[in-house]
Amino acid sequence: MSDLKERIGTTSAETTAATTVDLKLEIVVIPVSDVERAKQFYAKLGWRLDADYASGDDYRVIQFTPPGSNASVIFGKNVTAAAPGSAQGLYLVVSDIEAARKELLGRGVAISEAFHGADGVYAGPDEPYLFGRLRVSGPDPDHRSYRSFVSFRDPDGNGWLFQEVTARLPGRVDAVDTTFTSSTELASALRRAAAAHGEHEKRTGQHDVNWPDWYAEYIVREQAGKPLPS
Repeated sequence: MSDLKERIGTTSAETTAATTVDLKLEIVVIPVSDVERAKQFYAKLGWRLDADYASGDDYRVIQFTPPGSNASVIFGKNVTAAAPGSAQGLYLVVSDIEAARKELLGRGVAISEAFHGADGVYAGPDEPYLFGRLRVSGPDPDHRSYRSFVSFRDPDGNGWLFQEVTARLPGRVDAVDTTFTSSTELASALRRAAAAHGEHEKRTGQHDVNWPDWYAEYIVREQAGKPLPS
């Protein structure tokens, strides 16, 4: 895993040095065989319907956006030559894997139990995903960021995963760009800051009247992957 982290960090640094303009990923195309069936499925997920446009009988495009996402998905008739169901490893980042899973279960969507990878083991009988092909039952036992998943499929078999991210790797988020995609994500960050601040007050032996400043510094540093205040 350390090798993977090292490669990710190097790639991030090289990209930052080379890029001079913002490049914002907006659209992912999903190949489907039955447009109406796919529309009903993605609507059932609770995603926002942005567009449903047709031109004659030979062209139709539908766009949905997941809650809190800056990128959308598009599918339809004659919008891609890819085989229906061939889109795999589509990641949706969440701050609470169990809450996200319960949300979809409540909407009647079939979804896996939480799982994590076997550290350092990248070969196995399971489907490929970011940390290998060996799924170990249950969320990551140490609740590490990036390590817990659940998976589900749309009616064509296009494969999605929820990935739990509670703290970004260094260099992924600039301190000035601290953002949250939902109130749940912000609440989780505040809880982590509160727990850490409680330990801070134990060490100092006194109440910190400037706790809002401490919370803010903790959250900004956590998102930016910088050393946390103590």
